[in-house]
Amino acid sequence: MAIRQLRFVGDPILRKKSRQIDKIDDRVLTLLEDMVETMYKEEGIGLAAPQVGILKRAVVIDIGEGPMKIINPEIVYEEGEVIDVEGCLSVPDESGNVKRPEKIKVKYQNEEGKEVIVEAEELLARALCHEIDHLDGVLYIDKLEEEEE
Repeated sequence: MAIRQLRFVGDPILRKKSRQIDKIDDRVLTLLEDMVETMYKEEGIGLAAPQVGILKRAVVIDIGEGPMKIINPEIVYEEGEVIDVEGCLSVPDESGNVKRPEKIKVKYQNEEGKEVIVEAEELLARALCHEIDHLDGVLYIDKLEEEEE
C-alpha cells in the first residue's frame, strides 16, 4: 500500500468528470486501499480518486465507524437541506458553509462488485455528497453559501 500525492485547488484534474469503473480488479482494490491510507495520513474523513490524480468513480469515507470503500456511487434520493461548515483536503486551510441534503440514499458497488444502498444523514450524508461532487469535477468552494450578517 502507498500514500498517494494529493492534488490541490488549481489542478485541472480536480475539474474533470471521473469515469465509471467497469471492472473491479487488483488495480481498483489497490487504489481504494491507498486512498484509505492517504485519507488517514491527511486526517480527512473522505477522499475521492480525482484528489489523488485518478479520474475513476471511487470514494473512501470514514466518519469514525471504519472505512467505507465506494465504487460508482450515485445519489438516488435526497430530502431536506442543512447548511454546515465544510473543508477539503484539496483546499487546505479553508472552510465554508455549504447547503447539502439532510438525508440521502446512495447506490454504489462494494469491493466485491455487489450493489449496496446506504441511507445516510448528518455527517455521512454530507461526506458522501462532498466526495461524489469531486467525481463530477465540483469542489465545495463552488457551492459556498453567503455568510448571514
